[in-house]
Amino acid sequence: MKTKAVLELAEVKSIAAAAEAEALANQWAVSIAIVDDGGHLLWLQRLDGAAPISAQIAPAKAQTAALGRRESRIYEEVINGGRYSFLSAPGLHGLLEGGVPILKDGQCIGAVGVSGVKSTEDAQIARAGIGALAQ
Repeated sequence: MKTKAVLELAEVKSIAAAAEAEALANQWAVSIAIVDDGGHLLWLQRLDGAAPISAQIAPAKAQTAALGRRESRIYEEVINGGRYSFLSAPGLHGLLEGGVPILKDGQCIGAVGVSGVKSTEDAQIARAGIGALAQ
């Protein structure tokens, strides 16, 4: 039997704080979601001024990244490349850039999803949050 790392509340809070700091430093109003490796929501926050819909999009991006074990932008690229049938993939709803998996020792232990600004900026915030684990 293998042993794998799991996100604990302290790490989730660190990720959330670092993601929030990145968003605030750039004056970006976003929602930030953190999920475990099964896509189950562990954290959701909507910063002041973020659109209400972003609180639904951010968890969907995080779930897609966690379940797919890759950035959600990969799915967006597949669809933009003409493979429209991928829109019918079961269980994947956040097929937009901004969901980034959290990897530990080559294993996906969760993901961060961000929504509210340009998709590249959403991903930047998610990566900044994940970067808190390296410290």
